Formats: sequence, structure tokens, C-alpha cells
Amino acid sequence: MDFREFKDAVVAAAKAAGLVDYELYYEQSESISAGSVQRQINQFTNANSGGVCFRAVINGKIGAASTEELSAEQAESIVARAIENGETIESEEKVFLCEGGKSYEPYAPSGLAIPATSELVDAAIDANDRLLKVDSRVEESSAATAMAEKAHISIFNSKGLDLSWDNTAVGMMAMAITSDGKEKTNSYEMKFGELSGEVADEITAEAVRSAISKLGSQVAPTAVCPVIFSPDAMASLLMTFCSAFSSENAQKGLSLLAGKEGAVVASDAVTLVDDPFCDKNPFRINFDGEGCPAHRKNVIEKGRLTTLLYNLKTAAVADRETTGNASRANYSAPVGIAPFSMYLEAGTLTEDELFAKAGNGVYINSLGGTHAGANPVSGDFSLQSAGTMIENGKKTTPVKSFTVAGNFYELLGKITDLSNEVIFPAPRGTTAFGSPFVLVDNLSIAGK
Repeated sequence: MDFREFKDAVVAAAKAAGLVDYELYYEQSESISAGSVQRQINQFTNANSGGVCFRAVINGKIGAASTEELSAEQAESIVARAIENGETIESEEKVFLCEGGKSYEPYAPSGLAIPATSELVDAAIDANDRLLKVDSRVEESSAATAMAEKAHISIFNSKGLDLSWDNTAVGMMAMAITSDGKEKTNSYEMKFGELSGEVADEITAEAVRSAISKLGSQVAPTAVCPVIFSPDAMASLLMTFCSAFSSENAQKGLSLLAGKEGAVVASDAVTLVDDPFCDKNPFRINFDGEGCPAHRKNVIEKGRLTTLLYNLKTAAVADRETTGNASRANYSAPVGIAPFSMYLEAGTLTEDELFAKAGNGVYINSLGGTHAGANPVSGDFSLQSAGTMIENGKKTTPVKSFTVAGNFYELLGKITDLSNEVIFPAPRGTTAFGSPFVLVDNLSIAGK
């Protein structure tokens, strides 16, 4: 039974049970990857996953049930289980379903297809071969991976909503391990788009360059000084603290941005964007997890918080319109809130000009321990870091094993300048985070 047939069976069961307001959410994905070490395939995966979730309003409350099996028996079962679950819920929270008939911006799918297994295998081995030839300091244990994922989402409800979305992402990753005979360092680079020698050359060269730049690292001195965050490091901070922009967290008292819409929360150099159509995100989409239209928005514009991110429920609580940011971690997960592609808008300085303006300080290109060393509620962070000293406006000695500490909310106010290009590292989960190089005035560095 395909999804359309299953949907018809669920609708019939829902009507027979006397349900008026209900929704069916379907998600399916196919992923395949091949990894190569020493020019041989060392891992291969081919997986299919997904399922369907039925939500219904039962006596003013939401009841939900899910299944991976699309069959006539499960169509009846999922409705019965949702009713049973709804009758046992004690929460008095209101329930909202997206109305049909809304206007949606067109999106540009990748147009790619899942590559043949042989194509993935050949691409992984070729990238691994190119990686090992970049520099004599590259270790034989360095690896390359070719991957692809095809995803589908359908949302149907009793209020006239009937949407579907398909997209395919294809990408390559290189993991470089380098050694100078005294120490080993590593770095990885990933890019989505296509399987080609040109892409392989690009990611392998960058992975090797980054790994080699860490050789001979010393411990940074303890100081309070200007800090430049690389796009990857700043993207890590945005990922760690993006929950601060959730209206749900604000309404629960879990964000210090509660009640600050319209207020200045950052320096005027900061514009923070959320864009579901960003071409750097391999999974662009024009509707959110509830089927509401998605659109580009400036969450912060020149330092002023213009909006938090809303779904239907939190928007109703705040007497606002949804921002189209409802999110589901998977088909059976409850509806939450998340950005699509969140990034700091580019500034006007070149990378060299930004370093020249920093004068003397530290460049951070790697952050670790964000899961333990950062508090998304208070904004405080103390993170293991690596990077390079900045002396007289130039990168000099590589440094490691130091801690950068501060507060995310205060950091936003200390950003003085940004470089003129936004760079997106590998996507973190369902959201892509990006940033230019970012100059922050005076953060605490704890080293030797």
C-alpha cells in the first residue's frame, strides 16, 4: 500500500470514528554511503527509514499515534490508538492545525538522483586517492566518503492541507590525518552538490591544509583579547545557542530573549537570518513541520531582535502569526521549533582586512565540548579551543589546549566586524548553520 492509499484508509477510519480535526504526517528517506581508507572500501551503508504519524483533536486535546507499516490494518489501528491516547492526556494546551489554501513560495530542488552504488564506490576511492597525494605528511589512515540521501515528506489534514516535498542531496567528505613525525593532527571537509573530481580536489586540499596548519601547535597564553571566530567555530556557537531564539523556550522561561522582541540585543553589525531557501542547504523546503508556509526572515536586524521563531501553538499564545518554523525531529516526534538555515549576514571587510583590524589576539577555528561546556539558557560557555595567534594583524603560531569563555548574549553585543563572505560548514542535523569570519572584542582566553 502506498501513502495515498494509506491516507484514504486513514481518512475513512477517522470519519467512521467521528473525528473532525486530524492530520497525517508522512516521512520517508533513503540513504547510501561508501567510505574508503587506503584506496579500498572499508564501509558501506544502504538504509531506508520513515513512517507516518496521525494526530487528532480529541475533546480539545491532541492524540497521536505512529507506525512504519502502511497497511489497511495499521490505518484503522493508528486512528484507534490516537483516540485512546487523546482520551488519557491531562494537558489543557490548545491544539492547532494548519489551514489549507495558503500560498507557498516555490523552492528549487537539487534535481539530483541517488547515484548508483558503483558510482559512489568509485567516487569514494578516487577521493581517497586524491587525498593521499595532496601532501607527503598525509597519513595512510586518512579517509574519504561519498554519500547521498533522498527524502520525502507529505502532510495532509482535514482542514484542506495536502502538501508533499521531495529532494535529494549528494555529497563528499574527506578526513585528513597528517603527521610531522612528532605529532598527528586531523581535519575534515564536506561539500554537497555532486560527485566529481573537482569537488574531491577542493575538499581534500582544504582538509589537508587545515590539518597541517595545526602541526606544531603550542598552548595559547592566558589573556583578554580580540578573538576572530572562523565560520565553522561561529556556526558551532549558533547551533549550540539557537534554542534561545525559540518562542517555545522563551514562553517556558528557558531563554533570556523572552520579552525582548523589538529591543537591541546585539551590536549593529549583527544581522541574523533564517532562510528555508538558502542555496547552501541541501534540503531546501517551502513549508514547515505543520504545513505552514516557510519564508526568509531576519531574526536579528542590525542588532535589534525582530522576531523569535514561532509555530502555530506558540504564536497563538503570543497573539502573533507563526513564522513557519514548526519542526519535527522525525515522523513520530512531537512538533517543536527550529530554524532552517541560520546564519550571520556578511559584513564588508575581506578576511585579511578583518585580521588586520584585530591587531593582536587569537583566531579560533575549532571548538569542542559544546554539549557540556555551554548553557543554552544562561548563555554562558567555556569551551576547549584551537586556532592560531594573531600578531600585528597576521596569523602566526598555531595554538591548542586553551579555553575560550564568555556569554553568548554578551558576545552578540561585542561583535565589531564580519568578513564579506558567508561560509556554511557541513549541516548540523536538519538545520544548516553558517557565518562569515567574526571579530569579537575582548573575550577571555585561558591557556598557559
